[in-house]
Amino acid sequence: MAKGVILLAAGGTGGHLFPAEALAHELGARGWQVHLATDERAGRYAGSFPAAAIHEIPAATIGSKNPLALARAFWTIWRGAREAGRVIARIGPKAVVGFGGYPTLPPLWAATRRGVPSLIHEQNAVMGRANKALAPRVTAIAGGFLPEGEGAYAAKTVATGNPVRPAVIEAAATPYAPPAAGGPVELLVFGGSQGAQFFSQALPPAVALLPAAMRARLRVTQQARAEDEEAVRAAYAGLGVAAEVSPFFTDMARRIAAAHLVVSRSGASTVSEVAAIGRPALFVPYPHALDHDQAANAAALAAAGGAEVHAQSTLSPQRIAQLAGDLLEAPDRLAAMAAAARSVGRPQATRLLGDLTEAIASGQSVAAFKGRMRA
Repeated sequence: MAKGVILLAAGGTGGHLFPAEALAHELGARGWQVHLATDERAGRYAGSFPAAAIHEIPAATIGSKNPLALARAFWTIWRGAREAGRVIARIGPKAVVGFGGYPTLPPLWAATRRGVPSLIHEQNAVMGRANKALAPRVTAIAGGFLPEGEGAYAAKTVATGNPVRPAVIEAAATPYAPPAAGGPVELLVFGGSQGAQFFSQALPPAVALLPAAMRARLRVTQQARAEDEEAVRAAYAGLGVAAEVSPFFTDMARRIAAAHLVVSRSGASTVSEVAAIGRPALFVPYPHALDHDQAANAAALAAAGGAEVHAQSTLSPQRIAQLAGDLLEAPDRLAAMAAAARSVGRPQATRLLGDLTEAIASGQSVAAFKGRMRA
């Protein structure tokens, strides 16, 4: 018999749903029944989500300054809060856990109105807008890269790290092996749902500038938007470079583990997974992020020597070719970066977040939880 119900709330993008999925597996293994509240975008990611039920809750982004658009957004969020309230009344969760993004506003707002213990997990080094709005109301805040002991909500903030999925823990068991002399070189390139276009435009020309001997060894795996997929595939084919190009990969953890070098954005989930698996990376923070500074997410990894962080505005194809080419020709440096990345990984984050969730579900205070952690 299940201990009770925990309701997770996560927006319909991989960056928000993947850590929620990790916690769902953890809580399920501990005997809890997990439900998921999300928005209509979740279909691509939530099909294999380990939940007893998935509840689609109306949500909207408050990003426009247009008064009519704002009114529509608030109306949608209000409808979502009413629907979330009905779901909470029906399933009776012991706690509600949100993972950021505007789709978490209605379920968490409804939970706090009903006195249900609540927790938000902030993946990034800078708190996003939705979580900022919820922070004063919730029982506890878990931080992926948030500094513990700082800010207005320090008393209820616990630095758990970012949960990584079981597939990532499994992939982390594969030790890093740098490219062998004359052997194949695996390059993994991805940018998330919003950030992939730059790589589609910049990487093929950069690869064209690599020495012919390196191009002959190169195997590229690249995420590209559906509208860019054919052009990217054709560009690599024209260069004679082996490439697998797709808008979405369902086995990204395995592909990270297989990579000799990762070139990607530095969203919180990406940085956490690359660190947990322990792979060298060139991070290019997404310059148009509304809520967070991706450069700050990658700072710890870069400071340890596990990654390089480069602003998109500084990266011409020539510069990318120089950076990637220098690394791919230096297997000892790649191996050192992989070890450094792994040293700052937090594979225990899922367990810690599970512990915190159970603590607030049982009525334990955050102060008591922190005391137990230090004991």
